[in-house]
Amino acid sequence: MAGEGEKKPVLEMVQADGADEGCVTFVLHDEDHTLGNSLRYLIMKNGDVDFCGYTITHPSESKINFRIQTRGGVAATEPLRRGLNELSDVCQHVLNTFQARVNEFKERQEQPME
Repeated sequence: MAGEGEKKPVLEMVQADGADEGCVTFVLHDEDHTLGNSLRYLIMKNGDVDFCGYTITHPSESKINFRIQTRGGVAATEPLRRGLNELSDVCQHVLNTFQARVNEFKERQEQPME
């Protein structure tokens, strides 16, 4: 456990002895279903991925175990990286669209009534 002032790792990789790079469990700390389910969805769209799933070990722990298995010798870190980048792009698009609509609404409110 991290002492006071020490930073906990955000991401850990857990790999079985003798397993290849295409079969990895990632432990994401301070995360829940919000990230787990959306990330799993985006990663499963990748054609190189055989399996992608996550579990929350216990409701009182704020971490998820995120498992990725790939085919064709692709390292499991690649679909994870790609999925995180795609999720970031989706979130940025939603934020930009929302902000644009809020600005449009505010402009309509400031215009005098006819």
